[in-house]
Amino acid sequence: MERNIPDTPMLSNRYKLLETIGAGGMAVVYRAQDMMLERPVSIKLLRQDFSGNPAFREQFRREAKAAANLSHPNIVTVHDFGFDAGRLFIVMEYVPGKNLKALIRERGPLPVAEAVNLIAQACAGIGYAHRAGIVHCDVKPHNMIVTPDHRLKVTDFGIARALASINPDEHTDEVWGSPQYFSPEQAAGLAPSPASDVYSLGVVLYELLTGQLPFTATDAQELARQHREARPVPPRRLNRDIPPALEQIILKVLSKEPSQRYRSADQLGRLLAPFAAQPETLQPFPVEQPRSTPAPFIPQTQEPVSRPRPVYSQPSQPLNQPPAQPSGEEQPTSEPFLSPLFTPDILILAIIAIVLWVGMLPFGAYVLLKLGILGVP
Repeated sequence: MERNIPDTPMLSNRYKLLETIGAGGMAVVYRAQDMMLERPVSIKLLRQDFSGNPAFREQFRREAKAAANLSHPNIVTVHDFGFDAGRLFIVMEYVPGKNLKALIRERGPLPVAEAVNLIAQACAGIGYAHRAGIVHCDVKPHNMIVTPDHRLKVTDFGIARALASINPDEHTDEVWGSPQYFSPEQAAGLAPSPASDVYSLGVVLYELLTGQLPFTATDAQELARQHREARPVPPRRLNRDIPPALEQIILKVLSKEPSQRYRSADQLGRLLAPFAAQPETLQPFPVEQPRSTPAPFIPQTQEPVSRPRPVYSQPSQPLNQPPAQPSGEEQPTSEPFLSPLFTPDILILAIIAIVLWVGMLPFGAYVLLKLGILGVP
């Protein structure tokens, strides 16, 4: 049971918490009900040690206000934020679905067109924020929610920047998010920029297409060093379905120098568009329906158990190519084989034509004889 939260929790005498739908090192996310507007919402309730820091509370307020001004189909809308029972919280639209990290755990590498479609949507939302002067700072698949009809929405804008205000000299996992996804400049302790978000988008796309991260280590400092210095394995070595042109885009995005990457998520999204699947070609996936009754508040302190990945017997089809024909011998049928050139109807017509031609020979010879064309010895 969450501390300082009653059995029937209510925040600001307005938001009723119903069940836990996610948890991390900095907050717990709940499905809730806005009792005033009578609509479902998601609420991120921050840890008490963060909420008690005055510098963080002020930075959090500024970042939440900035995020609330973002209105885009690929961004989770921020409705409200507040402070109650010694805890900061932020109220967002409720998006049914699962985060992109859970999708990767379930399915492993995604087909090229489907993976690019999802990242192109993330680029659209994050690019919109870049045009508004907002850098996400913590782009990772955990912060991307995918609905059953494959609509992707990005969440948690600016929270990492607010966390950095607690102590700029302490770049812990909570401050900078997952070190597997941050940019070389973030790994060096520098302020993130739109190019930093672009780098993180490249890491997520790499993982979606190959099923693994470009850099892995058990130590956060070693991960930071790899982001700053190491070169990733070219993704086509891990997945031959990736077009060479797409591989070049990914490697450019993962450049160590921000100036060598694309300037913004918008530019990356435009370059990815030719490789993306059309939305109507994607099959919806089932999602667990919300519970109708409140559930106990049990924070998830461990990573969800990874489900077995399905084994794909056939690689995904390249874009704009006809589907491959099935291989192997055709199955025999019970009907006798008859070539389409000699069907019964054609045989009957052929016999009639031969009879008529033979019958016309004497008449033709008579006409030629009368005209003197055909001589008689």
